[in-house]
Formats: sequence, structure tokens, C-alpha cells
Amino acid sequence: MDHYKAFCSVLDAHPAGAPFSEALEEILHLLFPGDEIRIALAMSFALKTTDEIMQRVDLSPEEVREHLAAMAGKGVIFSRMTKRGQGYALIPTTSLCERTMQRSNSSPQYERLKTLWKQYRADGMIASVCGEVTPLMRIIPVESEVAHTPNILPHEVVSNLIRKSGTIAVSDCSCRVIEQRCEAPMETCFNFGSMAEFLIDKSLARRVSPEEALAILDKTEEAGLVHCGDNTTDRPNKICNCCPCCCLFLKGLLEIGNFHAVAASSFHAWVETEKCTGCEVCCERRCRVGALALENDKVQVDAHTCIGCGLCASVCPTDAIEMKKRQAPAQTPPTSRDMAVKVLTEKGRLDAFMDVMMR
Repeated sequence: MDHYKAFCSVLDAHPAGAPFSEALEEILHLLFPGDEIRIALAMSFALKTTDEIMQRVDLSPEEVREHLAAMAGKGVIFSRMTKRGQGYALIPTTSLCERTMQRSNSSPQYERLKTLWKQYRADGMIASVCGEVTPLMRIIPVESEVAHTPNILPHEVVSNLIRKSGTIAVSDCSCRVIEQRCEAPMETCFNFGSMAEFLIDKSLARRVSPEEALAILDKTEEAGLVHCGDNTTDRPNKICNCCPCCCLFLKGLLEIGNFHAVAASSFHAWVETEKCTGCEVCCERRCRVGALALENDKVQVDAHTCIGCGLCASVCPTDAIEMKKRQAPAQTPPTSRDMAVKVLTEKGRLDAFMDVMMR
């Protein structure tokens, strides 16, 4: 099999998937030229040392070290120091897209990649990322609208996620860079922990304090962007702030019609009709999924369609909208590993993924 088609199969084993298309093949040619694709095929989604990678590729140690450093510098693989030495790991297709779009430039290759990623999203990337049952991402509600809810859980409060996340990096939204369909704020994507350190080190993102991160989140709420984070209850790896016209996951929900594209929050909007004046600010300017509609001069909520973002409640001039706990909220996986196993099992990819991880 051709190296690039073989690498597509490796990427497709990840929970995010990577269905083959001509656009993806050209993307991989641009991102992993020459011997870099051979080295990528010797790698795993788990961190491997240079010595471990060298055992699987017929290149000199100097060549392998040089290529690994160059690939990490471009952001097309991940690297960090481990107890066994410098480790390197593959990243999923979604992250490849993000990393290659985060550092804008005017080069012909950058512009070509932007075009190819847009084509690949339409070819099948969006459909592949969407879960069969368990989504990879979940909605995080506007904190001010749920903070006083009894028995609210830590992972449902965005400031908790920010403050316990360690290193914080913010970068441009790759979805809006690619789609260019709105004027929403651009620097709105957060990574945390070791990935944040990596992105900052490679100048793919900038370091921010928890206070600046929360201030950015306030601005995204003002702009009507939806908070999305990893669909787990533990420490998050990332938080995105999404618009329906560009976001990978919201487009999966709204354009492809996959209800499992993103997990709704544990809340839904509820309208106190006596307070509602029928101004439609919530319907026309804030609801991203069509869950609100004016009937008999009062706003009505379709709780099944509502994703629980809280953006409608945050702008209601009469405080007629409240966010209430769902009677049967979806069960959020406790860790990234638990979520990955569930998604891989549902998609029938668990064995293929384990084959890659056992390299």
C-alpha cells in the first residue's frame, strides 16, 4: 500500500476518524513530505522515544532525530519530555487541521492547505468526527446562568475547568480561519496542560492566565459563541467557542443532522411566560439551534432540541428564561480514556486503534 494511504488508515483508527479522500491525501503529502511519512508510519498515538521509533524505520539515527524535531516544530506531531527521554506521538486529523491553521502566513502552501481542509470537511471529516452515540465534545453552559443551581457538578462550571487546568494556551479558531463565514472573535480556542506547553513552545499559541482566559470567555459569550469542551468530567484538554456557521461540531449537528455530533449540557432553557414580552431577542440573536420560537406572542422552548448553552438566558431583558437541570441528562464519561473506548467501540474501531497503540 502507498505510504500516504497507509497513514490515512492509521489516522482513521483514532476516535476522531479520518475517512480517505483525495483532499486528505494531498494534505498529508504537504504535511509529511519525503521520509517524514515513513517516520509517521513508525509512530503511535502514544508517546514513543526516538530510540523506539528508530527501531521501526530504516533511516539513520541522525535523520530520524532531525525529522522528528522538524515535524514537532511544524506541529504535525506532539512531543514532550518523559522519564525515558523526549517522546513523540501522532495527533488526530482534527488536531492536524488545528495546528496547521493556527499560525497564519501568506505562503502558497498555507493557502492551499486552507482550501484542502475546507474540502476535506465536506468530504467526510465532519461526519467522521460526529459520534455514533457518544460525542467527543459537550456543551458547557454560560456560567452566570447556572452557577446557583443546586447540586451543580464541577465539570458543568466553566471557571472550575479553567482554574484547575494548569497551563493555558489560546489560539485562533481553525474552523473560522478555514470557513471565513462570520466575523466572530478569532482568538478563542483554549488548550491546557502538556498540549498547551507544547503549543506555546512551538509558537502555535500564546500563554494566558486564568483571569485572561475567563475575560476571553466573557467576550465570546457577548458575541454569542457556544462553549464546547471535552466530553469528560475530568480536567479538560481543550475548550472551543463555537459558531454554527463554521464549527466542526455544530455543523455536524445543524447541517448533517447528527444529533450525536455534540453532547448537550445537563441544562435546558425554560421560559416563565408571565415575564416574557415576546421581544424575540433570544430567538433571533442567540439561539444557535432553533430551539426557541414565538407562539401566541410568547417564546416556547423545545427542550429536546435545546443544547443548553445558556446564551438565550444571558440576554433576556426581563429575566424570563431560566436554565433548568434536565430530568435525565446524558452520562458524561469520567476520563478521556473512557470516552475514547466508548467511541471506538461504537464505531467498531477499537481493535484497529489498539493495533496502532501497540506499535
